Amino acid sequence: MEEKQQDNQNQESERASDFEFLQEKIKERPIDKKKLLQRMVITASLALLFGLVACLTFLLLEPVLNNWLYPEEEPQTVTFPQEKDEMLPEDMLTEGETGTQTESETETAEQVTTQIAAEETPASEVETAESASTEDPQKAYLTEYQAMYDSLHQVYQEASTSIVTVTAVKSDVDWFNNTYQSEGNIAGVIIANNNRELLILTRKSPLDKAQSILVNFCNGVSAEGSIKKYDVNTNLAVIAVDLKYLRDTTLDYVSVATLGSSVNNGLAGSLVIAVGNIQGYNDSVCYGMITSVGNVVTLADNQYKMLTTDIYASQSASGILLNTQGQVIGIIDNTYNHSDTKNLLSAIGVSELKGMITKLSNAEDVPYIGIYAQDIASNVRTQQGLPQGAYVSDIDMDSPAMINGIQKGDIIVQVGSTQIHSATDYMNAVRGCTIEHDVEITILRASKDDYEQMMFTVQPKARN
Repeated sequence: MEEKQQDNQNQESERASDFEFLQEKIKERPIDKKKLLQRMVITASLALLFGLVACLTFLLLEPVLNNWLYPEEEPQTVTFPQEKDEMLPEDMLTEGETGTQTESETETAEQVTTQIAAEETPASEVETAESASTEDPQKAYLTEYQAMYDSLHQVYQEASTSIVTVTAVKSDVDWFNNTYQSEGNIAGVIIANNNRELLILTRKSPLDKAQSILVNFCNGVSAEGSIKKYDVNTNLAVIAVDLKYLRDTTLDYVSVATLGSSVNNGLAGSLVIAVGNIQGYNDSVCYGMITSVGNVVTLADNQYKMLTTDIYASQSASGILLNTQGQVIGIIDNTYNHSDTKNLLSAIGVSELKGMITKLSNAEDVPYIGIYAQDIASNVRTQQGLPQGAYVSDIDMDSPAMINGIQKGDIIVQVGSTQIHSATDYMNAVRGCTIEHDVEITILRASKDDYEQMMFTVQPKARN
């Protein structure tokens, strides 16, 4: 028995020795922190690189994909053609001196007013007016008078859909150093829709230093706008409102104003409608008549007709002047009023502005040379033996004209290939110039015994 137990013990010890290797302790491999950090940095760098590449690819392809999936129409070129029978400055003065209409013109104006009243007055009112005329002449007169104002009001209502209020939002600081927002309002008029933007003509100076510009339409809808271009000379700017910010209901509600003519010889004494911010309040309207058209506003490279009226208005009035057909004939601007007529509404004739408005609407700069040109009266030219051309009455300091040697008292006879016979010829030639492109200006300068011809190379610039 003992021998058998001994054998069993020996066998168990042999078996244990056979599995001793399974009882070895396996040690964990030590972590290499340096390599781990390197891998983390590499992974993060690759992720950042991938993000930058993806972002750049998106920025480059996003406009292409948008144009492919949602193609936008190219903006149409806006054109306000110059009138063929544009009045010369001497004609403006002649009309202002006469200041009266011929008998036939007066009769025509009366017929137009009567026709408007007849077309727009309901039949019931006509019958009432006829019956009143047989009963009471005074009552008949009042009825006709009211019918005329009803007709003018109808013209105003149709034109008011093209009037907007432009709001300049600015940040100011009060006495206690607290920041607050202030708003300034000015009237504007919708002049075009180029299939991408609504274009609005308004005054520029109230919009200076504005953080944002809001355009409020006649149906109460507001949209953000931006200055497309502006003209320093006339202080006029074109505001653009992207069509994607406007619903179809708004676009169907508003209308584009029709630019009429301010060169009509029978304009003095005619009825007009002032619409906009006339007396310090938005959406206001006043009726009156044009009292004179003979004043001329002379600015650098341009002359504009000034229309004066008998309408009482704020000195800072803004808006448009309409004729009885609802056409815009003037842009309200009381800046050039005399000291004794500060509160009588005046406007710049729209005919002389059309070339400038066309450039601003197409985001083009208005060429600036800096010459104040005037016509030489025929009797003065004959008596003093002066050559025909545009007389340089003044020059802006540091303007392209002054820098290149043109002087006050010179007579301009040619701009580029255009012969100059009047101040209007010079102004039209400048409008046709291109910014930062050389143009040859030929002048005659008085010498000791005669006039000496001289030529200057001038480069028109944008006056911003």
